[in-house]
Amino acid sequence: MTTKLDIFNRNQAKREIPDIRPGDVVRVQLKLAEKTKRGAERTQTFEGLVIAKKHGKGINSTFTVRKISDGIGVERIFPLFSPSIIKIDLVRRSKVRRAKLYYMRERAGKKARMKTSIEVLTSSAISAEPEKESAEVPAEAGKEQ
Repeated sequence: MTTKLDIFNRNQAKREIPDIRPGDVVRVQLKLAEKTKRGAERTQTFEGLVIAKKHGKGINSTFTVRKISDGIGVERIFPLFSPSIIKIDLVRRSKVRRAKLYYMRERAGKKARMKTSIEVLTSSAISAEPEKESAEVPAEAGKEQ
């Protein structure tokens, strides 16, 4: 039996998301409202290590990203299906043996390094807006004689 809440949650979670795991370095692009101009929006990029993923795969799921900015650790919790997230890029994947990497808060410098896995990353950028297809130019047309 499906309830109205289940139907609503299924409709809100239509967007495909990349396979984000703890230990991944991700680049999250956000859409922010500009305070000085009315109706203006700008994009902000937050790049860092995913240290936790919580609340399963549903509409309430979140992930925590940590980065070091000017020697100070900054953590930000993102709702996975937030409409303000424009794109999530997977930069690097690391091999970890924990589900939550809270111990990284105490690590600094060389101790904070992660072992990168050999897995080859493809472009796993997920965009909120569908990309427009561009016409391909034949290889011979671009060359000058």
